[in-house]
Order: sequence, then C-alpha cells, then structure tokens
Amino acid sequence: MSEPSVVERLKWLCAEIERHNHAYYVLDDPTVSDAQYDQLMRELQALEAKHPELLTTSSPTQRVGAAPLTSFTSVTHRVPMLSLGNAFEAQEVFAFDKRVTETLRAAGKLSPGAVVDYFCELKLDGLAISLRYERGLLVQAATRGDGQTGEDVTTNIRTIKAVPLRLTGDLQVIPEVLEVRGEVFMNLADFDRLNEAQRARDEKVFVNPRNAAAGSLRQLDSRITAQRPLRFFAYGWGEVGDLRFARHSEMLDWLASLGLPVNVSQHVVARGPEDLLAYYEQVGARRSRLPYDIDGVVYKVDDLAAQRVLGFVARAPRFAIAHKFPAQEATTTLLDIEVQVGRTGAITPVARLAPVFVGGVTVTNATLHNEDEIRRKDVRIGDTVIVRRAGDVIPEVVGPVLEQRPIFATQFVMATACPVCGSAIERVEDEAIARCTGGLFCAAQRKQSIIHAAGRKALDIEGLGEKLVEQLVDRARVHSLADLFGLQADELAEYDRMGRKSAENLIEAIQKAKKPVLGRLIFALGIRHVGETTARDLALHLGSIDKLMLATEEDLLAVPDVGPVVAGSIARFFAEAHNQEVVRALQAQGIEPQVQEAARSSGLSGKTFVLTGTLPTWSREEASEQIIAAGGKVSGSVSRKTSYVVAGTEAGSKLEKAQELGVAVLDEVALRALLKENAA
Repeated sequence: MSEPSVVERLKWLCAEIERHNHAYYVLDDPTVSDAQYDQLMRELQALEAKHPELLTTSSPTQRVGAAPLTSFTSVTHRVPMLSLGNAFEAQEVFAFDKRVTETLRAAGKLSPGAVVDYFCELKLDGLAISLRYERGLLVQAATRGDGQTGEDVTTNIRTIKAVPLRLTGDLQVIPEVLEVRGEVFMNLADFDRLNEAQRARDEKVFVNPRNAAAGSLRQLDSRITAQRPLRFFAYGWGEVGDLRFARHSEMLDWLASLGLPVNVSQHVVARGPEDLLAYYEQVGARRSRLPYDIDGVVYKVDDLAAQRVLGFVARAPRFAIAHKFPAQEATTTLLDIEVQVGRTGAITPVARLAPVFVGGVTVTNATLHNEDEIRRKDVRIGDTVIVRRAGDVIPEVVGPVLEQRPIFATQFVMATACPVCGSAIERVEDEAIARCTGGLFCAAQRKQSIIHAAGRKALDIEGLGEKLVEQLVDRARVHSLADLFGLQADELAEYDRMGRKSAENLIEAIQKAKKPVLGRLIFALGIRHVGETTARDLALHLGSIDKLMLATEEDLLAVPDVGPVVAGSIARFFAEAHNQEVVRALQAQGIEPQVQEAARSSGLSGKTFVLTGTLPTWSREEASEQIIAAGGKVSGSVSRKTSYVVAGTEAGSKLEKAQELGVAVLDEVALRALLKENAA
C-alpha cells in the first residue's frame, strides 16, 4: 500500500470507528456488529503499529489508558463552574419565575404580559466535567472541584468512548477555544454488570452509579477507567470563542452537530412556571424507566441575552434552578427502638430496621430524634414504616403505614434509667431531649467526652481513636480526661491494634497536648452550649481556667455573646464537684493552658461567619482560626444575624438557608481576599 493510500486508509478507519462509537455510545443505535467493529479496530491497530509516525492522540486506539499517575494536577477554570440553587416545592418554582420575570421587565428585556421561555433538561446524578477543545481537538478535561479549581482528569476522560477526541465539522466554523460542560455518568444496566464483575473477582461493589462513575473517573491508573462503562452528556459551556446563537437550546443543538453527546430527546422549551411544573411531573412519572439515575430537572432561561442580564449570585446563576425530586423512600419493618447516650447525656431513640435499600445504601438504623417525635408520628415497634434518606443522606423514619399495622405493634416507652450506667433519665421542662443524669460516672458520656476532648478543635491528640478510647474506659483505665496524661507507652502497646511505635507516637501527642491554648482547653471540657467561639471568648475575657471555675452567672453574663442559657450551663457544670476534680487533676498532670491574645481590631470585628462544605485548601479549623484572628466570629448555624456564609464543595442546607435569607456567600478565594482587605 503506497504512503498516500496508508494515510487515507488510516483517516478513514479513524472516522469510521468514531462514527460507530457515536452511534453506539451516544445515540444508543449500533450501526455494525461487534465482530465488524473489532475487525476495523484491529486493522487500525495494525496500521499504526507498522507506521508509528502516523499515530495521533486523537486516534480511537488511544482510549485504552496510560501508566498510573502519582496524583492529579490542579486546573483553574477560566470561567467558574457554578452550582445551581435548588427548588423542592412548586411555590419555589413560581418564586423563581417571578424573580426572573420582574428582573427582565425592569431591564426592558421582557414586555408586559409576556412569559419567559425556559430550556428544561434532566439533572443527571453524575460528576460535572469540563472539556476544553482547541482547534477542535480535546486538550484538557477537569472536574468541577470547588468551582474555581478542579482536577486534571484528561487521561481518564480520553478513555470514554462517548467523548469525541476531535470535534466533527469544518475547523473554520469551530471556535479556536470551546470549553464544553457536562456530566459523566453510568447507565443502570452497565452499573449492574460492573458490580457483577466486581463480585466475581471478590472485589468491592459500588453503592450506586454515581459513586461508581466518580470513583472510576478519579482513578490514578487510567487503564482501570478504560474498563469502566462511563458515558457523558454535554449540557452547557464555559469559555467559548463565539456565542453563535441567541438561545441556549440552539447552542446545545450546535454542540450536538459537532459530535458531542447531548441528551436531545429529553430537552424541551417551556413557557412560564405552569409548563415547568408540567415537565417536572412528566419526568417524575417516567423516572423509573430511564436508563440512568436523575435527582431532578433543571430550568434555564433560554434567551442568552436575558441570562446575561440576570447574571449570578454568589456561586449560582440567577437564570437557572434545579427542581429536585423528593428523597427516595422505601418501606420496611421497625424491629425495635433503642436509645443511645451522647456526650452531654442526651438520650436519642434509634430505630432498628429490617435492612432496606434506600437512595443507594442499605439502611438498618434511622434516627427518631426524640420521644415527642415518636408520639407525633405514632410510630410503634412492629410497624411497617416508610424510610427516607432526607437530603439523600440521613436515614429518617417518615411514619408508619397504618393499613399494615399488626395487632402486636407496641408503643415506645422512654426508659427511666440510663441503659449504660443505670442513672436516672430526666427531661427538663421546655426541652424535647431527655438526658442521663450520670455525667462522667456514665461510661457512654465518659467515652464521648474523651473523644470530643481529643478532637482537632480541642486538644488535637492525634492517634487517640474511638476504638482505643472504648478499651481504655471499658478496662477502667481512664475515668476522666486527666487520666489520659498518666498513660505510658508500655501499657498502651498491649491494647488491641496498638504496637510499640503507635503507642510511643500517641504518648508524644498526649505530651504535646499539655500546653493547649486556653480556649481549646475550655472547649475540650465539653460544657453544654459552649462551642469553639464561646470558649475563646471566655478565655479572652477571664484569662484563666481558675477564674472561669469561680465565675458567677453575673460574671459570665459580662462576657460578649454569653446569655443566660450559656451562663447557667457553665455555672452548673462547675458546681459539680467531679467536674472541678477533673480540672484539678489536669493541673496536677502538668496541663498549662496558654493565654490567648485578643483578636486584632478590624472591619470584621463583630461579624459572624458560618462555614459549610469542603474548602479547596483550608480545613474548616484553619479557616475558623483565620476568621477569629481577624476579629470575626464563627457560628454553626445560619440566621438573619449571619454576616457571611463561606461555602465549599458539597455545601448543603446552610448554603440554601443563606440564599433564602439573602446572606452574602463567599468561597475560599473571596474569604482570603476579605481577610486580606481587613488585615490590620
């Protein structure tokens, strides 16, 4: 075969194989048999082996993966990859449409009486990805990350046959740069086959398709990714040389014409909120018949000029919203109701359930919150109950199926004695939570209090895990926090899962904890209602642990942001002789708390911050320390008094509450800038 003929044949084979890939993986409409496809691939491989100078990175043979990486490198998104605000009820959809309509009319972009056109699509439950094409060639792929910075997964994305390595069409028409946004996911049938193969190899099975897709895409060895049945749908764009069309729907049709997989059959353009809700209901009715998982639908203003007018708020566009489906539910049998004892003695009823698969996981336990909640829901032992994963995360008993209630179903009766220590259980008037009165006499509270004290936000004793604490308490070696500081490496080495080196490392960590910052020591004591910020305020105001123990409620009320409830809780804590004894024992062990310096005065003094989600480079503790050092305060809940919410990836209800209340939302980059701007 002459050289020109080899080149032409190779080009034809590449184009033909990619055409068949598109038909099979994107259109779900195979055009050749597996044998014919394999024959074409073998011929192409043979030609490339004979003429390696003709091999290109865009060849279909290059989807097999490469040698493992040591880690993923970071990619900065030139156009941020924003998340979406959520709607759960019809009223929220009407409110969204009202905001859009009023804004566009005020800007002169919508005439009186006119309704807005919305582009509607399915919200796939997968992993958001950015694909960067330059001159039609795929050059980079990145995960969403925190919206500003993601991970470079180019090598892995190249193994997905639904993703074109080279765009089709005239290069004169394709922009110099085209960044495509979309979702990597796994079909349910492919997911089932993957898990069957995992079981056959006696390897870990995946919980749900989303986890399987995310785990497959984040493999350092792309050869593993190549073996996973991943798919891709494009739903938008980031950086693009030229917005060629006036409408979102037209842009997606154009992306499809370039060979990109677009879920065209599931898209509609709707007019007004009633049409949006109709689309939501239609999709919900056929959700179970779809070949992949979805968790809602997405509405976007179709007019691109109107999108630009509407703009963005914090980390989400004003022109789009995700309408989520209710959390997945299932029914099972309530076998029993047991109670758990928390660090502060709180008694929490827990439902023990016949195993049931809900929202991608097998659930055997679910919270029932408190005795009043059980009464309100009329849940009884033996009932068939509806179980929901609230927010697709926390298992919750919704209520009983009364039609199936057996005659032997029995009502729950709160115990009068603690199941761990036998102390009386009391319920303070006006509180929903019952509590064990045993205090540190109660082994459950003792274990939890020590685990709390060893945590990163308190004494930060690395290596003191829950299992070891349980052994120390169960063997009566540790009765209080002070006993930790008398432990020896020789004795620790005899405990389960502890070797000599681990024991020595733990003793070193315990010794380092002997000089904690005073606020951390106060927080470590586990006083009810005293969080990190309050503990720091107490340390700054009083200056020593002795002054804190002697402080009256009146003294405590003089501390900034300490009210009657907190003051009363602190006073009651130190009125208990055994709590005073713990502090004295700590001092006898050589604990020397370091006095904290007051936060510098700045424009952030008095400002309250709430942290949610995972920040890209700072831990929550590090971010909190920076905020507090700048004079700000860190709270655990969002209210109208909150100044800023700092949101990272996987931000949840706190972010939604902030958006609902109109609280300013920052990412880590904006937080750093704010701190720098207000530096003294």
